[in-house]
Amino acid sequence: MSGTKKETGFSFTIDGVEVTAYAGQTIMEAADEAGVYIPRLCDHEGLRHQGSCRVCTVKAGGRSVSACTQPAAPGQAVESETPHLNKMRRDLVEMLFHEGNHLCPICEASGNCELQAMAYRLDMTGATKFPYLEPCRAVDASHPDIALDTNRCISCGRCIRASQDVDGKGVFGYVGRGIHRRVAVNGANLADTDAAVTDNAMSDEVCPVGCIIRKRVGFVTPIGEREFDKGIIGHNIEEKRK
Repeated sequence: MSGTKKETGFSFTIDGVEVTAYAGQTIMEAADEAGVYIPRLCDHEGLRHQGSCRVCTVKAGGRSVSACTQPAAPGQAVESETPHLNKMRRDLVEMLFHEGNHLCPICEASGNCELQAMAYRLDMTGATKFPYLEPCRAVDASHPDIALDTNRCISCGRCIRASQDVDGKGVFGYVGRGIHRRVAVNGANLADTDAAVTDNAMSDEVCPVGCIIRKRVGFVTPIGEREFDKGIIGHNIEEKRK
């Protein structure tokens, strides 16, 4: 939570469900505590909010806002699970699949991948309507313990924030603009940086896809026993309401 809890909070609603919030909380922070899941990809607990993926877009006071950055307000009526918003989320997730090279059947992140899990949650099963860009991106295996497959990167920025704010290193950063923007390392290659496999930025939880690969541990947990094999993405939050 970004703010400090007060003795008394205030209430607002998300899709008609009453939620209690406290001063300084965002809509998403209050929703998580109340067991109401709002889809997200760029947001991660413990990292500063960025609001760039737009998957967490909700309607608040008639305006479209990012739930991870928008402060909760007393009496606010928030809409999240509407046909319009879920269609927009499906389109965003589908475009992320088309913008990169995501070969789920052979990816060691399958079953743990938040992009894949989000596609299932949003019922992304229809015929595609976007062209595949099929980029040719480098795989950096120069580091003894970590490999980077940027074909899978969705530019969520979680590794950048984790490296800068948690590890205090700045191993990763953005280069380029627009459709050419991508995550790069602060050196000729990853081995040329001070990255370590113990960094928070390299942890399994920070990268939502299979871009950051910890060598020699990719298939330690067999398929069928991975996080999203056990339940739909967001189930850990929604179980708080049961």
